[in-house]
Amino acid sequence: MSPMEAAIAAIKLLEPGEPFTYTAIAHAHGVNRVTLAQRHKHFQVSHKAQAIKQHKLNPQQELELVQYIKGLTRRALLPTREMIQNFASQVANEPVGE
Repeated sequence: MSPMEAAIAAIKLLEPGEPFTYTAIAHAHGVNRVTLAQRHKHFQVSHKAQAIKQHKLNPQQELELVQYIKGLTRRALLPTREMIQNFASQVANEPVGE
């Protein structure tokens, strides 16, 4: 768990209405106070979370795509970029680019 995640977890463990300051929690976990407040209030997300949010396919759908490609390859049918794009769009239920 990263220090930022630990700081956010510490805030979530507080009782509802229990007073706290972002400064004190940020100092205790060695993170930036402003970043902590923004992440806690969901104004800012981590780079990892942002990257996941931008993916068209979830991990299960990605596995289906890989199995599709492996199946074609086993049958000696080399998949084209268009075939992969069409299958990915079908799995995601929305258009998928390159």
